[in-house]
Amino acid sequence: MPTHAATATAPALADIPTEPAALMRELRGIDWLQLLETWGLKLLAAALIFLIGMWLARRLSLGLERVLGRTHADATLGGFLRRASYAAMMVLVIITALTSMGVNPTSMLAVLGAAGLAVGLALKDSLSNIASGVMLIVLRPFRDGDVVLAAGLEGTIEEVRIFQTRMRTADNRLIVLPNSLITTAPIINFTAKPRRRIDIAVGVGYDDDLKRAKQILLQIAADHPLVLHDPAPSVVVSKLSESSVDLVLHAWSNTRDFGEAKSDLTEAVRTEIIGNGLNIPYPQRDLHVYHHNSDGTPLTDIITKGVADDGDMAKPPA
Repeated sequence: MPTHAATATAPALADIPTEPAALMRELRGIDWLQLLETWGLKLLAAALIFLIGMWLARRLSLGLERVLGRTHADATLGGFLRRASYAAMMVLVIITALTSMGVNPTSMLAVLGAAGLAVGLALKDSLSNIASGVMLIVLRPFRDGDVVLAAGLEGTIEEVRIFQTRMRTADNRLIVLPNSLITTAPIINFTAKPRRRIDIAVGVGYDDDLKRAKQILLQIAADHPLVLHDPAPSVVVSKLSESSVDLVLHAWSNTRDFGEAKSDLTEAVRTEIIGNGLNIPYPQRDLHVYHHNSDGTPLTDIITKGVADDGDMAKPPA
């Protein structure tokens, strides 16, 4: 039935009587069945469109993620596109449901545009996070499972979302970082390359044989099973410190073996250096203390003069 027939029976707000009896007469005069037939069917159709559309949007977004997974695409990209496609499809579903109720799509889009501008100005930081999330997906400075140092925080990347990135620390704490903080700060990816260099610094005494110390360090690296032979290990003199000559052992390992190899080499360096008769000096300071009398005369001069005077004094007669 036409819509105007139902709306014609509804009284204007200004004409609704305030007295209870008159109000009841006006309510009895409304054709509730006709209103139910007109708007009830539209509401039911809009609800069905919304529910079916939401189900389809979820299924299609999950299907897109599975397809990308079969093509061996990055898991971060798949998750991001799944959420973005679901949000876009839900916007279309809501517009379609409102259109089925008789809402003019042109005016609705105009209202949404004005509202979007106001929301965009109010949520500019959130929009910045969305743009940063897209940059992280496109540029791919890291992937899920990479160990990174981002915005001064170190952890394993778990997931890149539209607004934020989730990281897990070595002691199993969860870090949630806004995407804009990541893209505006340096990013260090520790697992991006298949190999990493281990640097172990050790100081030996100035009287020790440097050639012997270098041979010991190179032998330690050569004997470790997790140390790669290409590139070959090397030892360099890095600094002449106040109490030691500082050496640095450079050894390469696979990235997955970095932590274990570094721990083993550090322990072996300490054990072998001491076991072969070399020294790992402790920091030392030579402290000279000068005591003065109240008039500025050094006490050592007073003591020396006093001892000399006592020796030169004539002994009393027996």
